[in-house]
Amino acid sequence: MRSYALITGASSGIGLALAEALARRGRNLILVARRRDALESIACELAQRFGVEVLFRLCDLSEPLQLSGLLLELEEGQWHVDLLVNNAGLGCAGPFLEQDWSRELEQLEVNVLALTRLCHALGQRMAEHGSGQILNVASVAAFQPGPWMSSYYASKAYVLNFSEGLREELRNRGVRVSVLCPGPTHSAFFRAAQMDVTRIAGSKLMMSAEEVALITVRALEKNRAIIIPGWRNRLLALSPRLAPRWLVRKLSARLTRPFTGA
Repeated sequence: MRSYALITGASSGIGLALAEALARRGRNLILVARRRDALESIACELAQRFGVEVLFRLCDLSEPLQLSGLLLELEEGQWHVDLLVNNAGLGCAGPFLEQDWSRELEQLEVNVLALTRLCHALGQRMAEHGSGQILNVASVAAFQPGPWMSSYYASKAYVLNFSEGLREELRNRGVRVSVLCPGPTHSAFFRAAQMDVTRIAGSKLMMSAEEVALITVRALEKNRAIIIPGWRNRLLALSPRLAPRWLVRKLSARLTRPFTGA
């Protein structure tokens, strides 16, 4: 039975960069996203360039019924997923009470519920085989509260803590779990979240998706628990532990608010 790496949110940004980095290493892929035109093009290009099998499946992870259909197809198919990359994520920027609730719900469905459900379903199959690897994508936002993006920061804190807990649970069952916590990265995320990041777009704080992916793949090979690309991002993750919580909240609010238009 062939083995595959399944990547959600694979049509752009870090997900696309990870797909290319893994294909370059000879990994067969199952790409999951909402945009058929992008997925078709990417699958064809990666297959031709690297000589691997690249499948794609359309799925809106904010829709539980679509996710159920994807999981049923994976269960009934002959595809053995030995690497799950939960990369898909959404962000809501601005005052929480002024957000449309349907948008907030969509964010939580993707960032928390779909990620957890995929870990549960595919993690079970990996444990039965006694091998496999899961990579969940959080953010440096996971290490602190984020006023003006409160639910997004909280969702990434969930991903971080959930992944660390799952890593310990599955350690003796042959399944390795890692969590990626990137900082600001060139991608479509900020535009979708309606954030203005022009002031840092050209700075060293903003990493390329390709750079993040290369660091991540190397760290996965070493079975790193928490992957934080770049020393500046590692400093951002560490600094909230060194200050009182009231100060962390206020500094986070001051740093985040200008990017959200609040």
